[in-house]
Amino acid sequence: MKTIHGIQYLRAAAALAVVIFHAAEKTGHHFAIGAAGVDVFFVISGFIMWVISDRRHVTPAQFMVDRIRRIVPIYWLATMVMVAGGIAGLFPNMVLSVRHALASLFFLPMRSPSNGEIWPVLVQGWTLNFEMLFYAVFAVSLLLPRNWRLPSIAGLFSLLIVAGLVTSFDHPLMLTYTRPVILEFVAGMVVGEFWLKGRVPPLAVGVALIACSFGGFAFVGLLRLPFDEFTIGPLAVMLVVGVLSIEARGYIRSLPLPNLLGNASYSIYIWHTFAISVVAKAASMVGIDAWIAMAISVLSGTAIGVAGYAMLERPLLYRKRMHPAAQSLAG
Repeated sequence: MKTIHGIQYLRAAAALAVVIFHAAEKTGHHFAIGAAGVDVFFVISGFIMWVISDRRHVTPAQFMVDRIRRIVPIYWLATMVMVAGGIAGLFPNMVLSVRHALASLFFLPMRSPSNGEIWPVLVQGWTLNFEMLFYAVFAVSLLLPRNWRLPSIAGLFSLLIVAGLVTSFDHPLMLTYTRPVILEFVAGMVVGEFWLKGRVPPLAVGVALIACSFGGFAFVGLLRLPFDEFTIGPLAVMLVVGVLSIEARGYIRSLPLPNLLGNASYSIYIWHTFAISVVAKAASMVGIDAWIAMAISVLSGTAIGVAGYAMLERPLLYRKRMHPAAQSLAG
């Protein structure tokens, strides 16, 4: 299956946005809007799963095995590095518990004993709790006729959101899985269905959508406005649709570096905070200018992710050659 270069580049951009967000946070700067990279990831994830499932027949079990092989080994390794660092005293503010570590490894939302937030041991792993919910629901939906899958998932997720709005949940699992952010996966699936049917906006509309999306992100970021999935989710959808509009007309070419960063986006997301924490700490100790420290943090966070992809993720993924569709769109 032909690689959708625009999606690859968006994966790269989303990962870099998160890297810059954390680098800014650690070096005393402000780039909170970088967290919106997660929303772009969620929309892309829904799009990828829908398109892949349409291109090949796969059983629910096969689907989950593919997803687990894609997500779990690297995440578990990074989590165990965090646990080992905590035991060694490298993270003075970390409070470890066996229960929390196990919940983290098995994607069960739980409050961290360190700060009471619903975070796993590896903080950025909170997004994987949503991903694994989506994968599980999507896998079950494969048992349904194709025309029922999207409405069924949309209906279930809508019911979860309504339950969250009308009921005051205190349990971390229900607090997590009733958040409106889960509709971003559904939006990605809808975009994927339009893509498969060849129904993408005209080029001028696509460019306008991209401009509006970046304009919205810039407006929120520069004015430091509060944001959530209700404001950022639609902007993420607009960005994906706009890029696909350009892609459909053949204007997005294959470029080595963006393709590499897109392929490595998951490893960048998982590993970047390790490098950023070390660089930021070292910079503060030797008095490096905060802007230089931030730049080095971004570069080192990206570099460790690419290295992790080359040395760990790619060998694990390609030990058994992936299906062409998954190879071109793996997310």
